[in-house]
Amino acid sequence: MWRAILNAFRIKEIRNKIFFTIGIIAVYRFGANLTIPGVDATVITKQVESGLLGMVDLFSGGALSKFAVFSLGIMPYITSSIIMQLLQVVIPKLEQMAKEGESGRKKITQISRYMTTGLAVMQSIAMVFYFRNFNAIPKFDAMHVILIVVTLTAGTTLIMWLGELINVHGIGNGISLIIFASIVSRIPGQIISLFRLKTINIIFIIAIAVILVGVIMGIIEMQQGERRIPVQYAKRIVGRKVFGGQSTYIPLKVNQAGVMPIIFAVSILLFPATIAQFTSVKWLQTLATLLSPSAQGSMNPVYAVVYTLFIIFFAYFYGAITFNPMDTADNLRRYGGFIPGLRPGKNTADYLSHILNRITLPGAIFLAMIALLPEVLITYANIPFKFGGTSILIAVSVALETMRQLESQLIMRDYEGFLK
Repeated sequence: MWRAILNAFRIKEIRNKIFFTIGIIAVYRFGANLTIPGVDATVITKQVESGLLGMVDLFSGGALSKFAVFSLGIMPYITSSIIMQLLQVVIPKLEQMAKEGESGRKKITQISRYMTTGLAVMQSIAMVFYFRNFNAIPKFDAMHVILIVVTLTAGTTLIMWLGELINVHGIGNGISLIIFASIVSRIPGQIISLFRLKTINIIFIIAIAVILVGVIMGIIEMQQGERRIPVQYAKRIVGRKVFGGQSTYIPLKVNQAGVMPIIFAVSILLFPATIAQFTSVKWLQTLATLLSPSAQGSMNPVYAVVYTLFIIFFAYFYGAITFNPMDTADNLRRYGGFIPGLRPGKNTADYLSHILNRITLPGAIFLAMIALLPEVLITYANIPFKFGGTSILIAVSVALETMRQLESQLIMRDYEGFLK
């Protein structure tokens, strides 16, 4: 691994890309610590730490607790991307646009950008009025509200632009690396909070290290795990050339949906509680209490069950969106490919759908276990370690993807890569 890193820095082009990526992340971290004028950040910090905005604060790298320029983080862009993916299934024109290749993807990306700006404006306004209830904005007048809304919206737009700069001139996926930087920036504070515990001892430290290493190893195995479906291509003669006649495989990942089921589930579970903050409707308050992570100092069993069911449902739902067995079967038949023992067409699609349904369940259960890990540790082990399984899952996934891109750059130049 160290030899591969040295090889990467020996190549000027890759070295420049790495330094450019680091520079963009540094700019992002500066904006995440630059507090917006006219707010009381101490009040907001208390509300974020004890309220329902922990997930948003996690993705913003602690910017929300400081009410910084980048307080909204990249969540509006993620939300707009998810909405566009769902709309491609519902609206035929968008589905056709997605199949047009690079030009179609550019159009969809442009629509996502406009939608991100609109969502950022709405979320900024909602956030301003939410924190007004706690006197976090001493001078609540039109000028201050417009200033805060414009600053938060511009911050999200700037993050989106920084991510695209990394895509073009840097290494890795820009948006994913920004989220990765946000999560990793919280690690030192979480470690310090652990060492401030009165029950800290060598056994406690070893136990935490074992749990952390075990979770990381499990995530790597699950992220790398795949079911390989063998595919055989028939020989075709075009002119004087012979094409096909080779064997390959279709890789079906165990965790086909990645971390998206957790994000979907959290968004739905937080929705009743968020609405309950602005109203006094009794049944809505009761629903918000039932769906809260903790109840009377311990993990809420209703929350755990509903959260798990939502994750499993969205794992199947998102997997069905990202992988279409019928399209795959049609593409195989079009290029002369077939799965040994199966007829091309519907039989192949049914087989792929059956395999996908079987391998999705263990992946979804694993995601649910990872997502509930922080609450389990807090409730049963009294470990205030909010940097839980979801954060580690995202960080490990982004790190693996970035390593793959670095490896591909090295292989293009005949250097030894990271993964073997």
